[in-house]
Amino acid sequence: MSIVVGIDEVGRGSWAGPLLVVAAQATTRLPKGLADSKTLTKNKREQLYEQIIETCQFGEGWVKPEEIDEFGLAGAMRIAVSRALIMLAPSFKTKIIMDGKVNYCPKEYKNVECLAGADSLKPIVSAASIIAKVKRDRHMTEISRFYPNYQFEKHFGYGTTVHLEAINTYGVCMIHRKSFKPIKAFI
Repeated sequence: MSIVVGIDEVGRGSWAGPLLVVAAQATTRLPKGLADSKTLTKNKREQLYEQIIETCQFGEGWVKPEEIDEFGLAGAMRIAVSRALIMLAPSFKTKIIMDGKVNYCPKEYKNVECLAGADSLKPIVSAASIIAKVKRDRHMTEISRFYPNYQFEKHFGYGTTVHLEAINTYGVCMIHRKSFKPIKAFI
């Protein structure tokens, strides 16, 4: 089995909470039924997640809202990808497939393929997508205990009507991305 690392992110367009990039590498055969995490039901994602973490090594690159505000989204993506790769520690020659059109990998990684829709085309990127989505959703559900009025466990920080109504009522909280246009309007 040739070594390939798949990279995907979750939380890029969220108004609140962290950005998470996962770099995944299969150690045995990946489970069947992998797909872009956004196309799967929560139950299916959770089921696949349990199988994936048994068949993959992975690195996580978390970037806090204040870092996103400081470095911008592109800078935050570079930081998150670097953190995920540092944690996974593949060789610089390893083949990396990244979801999207932009290469956010450090320049030391020479064998990077950027592919729009890779999370639905390449199983290892699907695996990274599922790990990222499950981990970030769990994180936002945990955060919702500290900010119950915002209902982060329902929308995970994305720009929904429920989220907008909560901001209108309670204002901006600590985990909102203050550099994002919809949030700036409330500051």
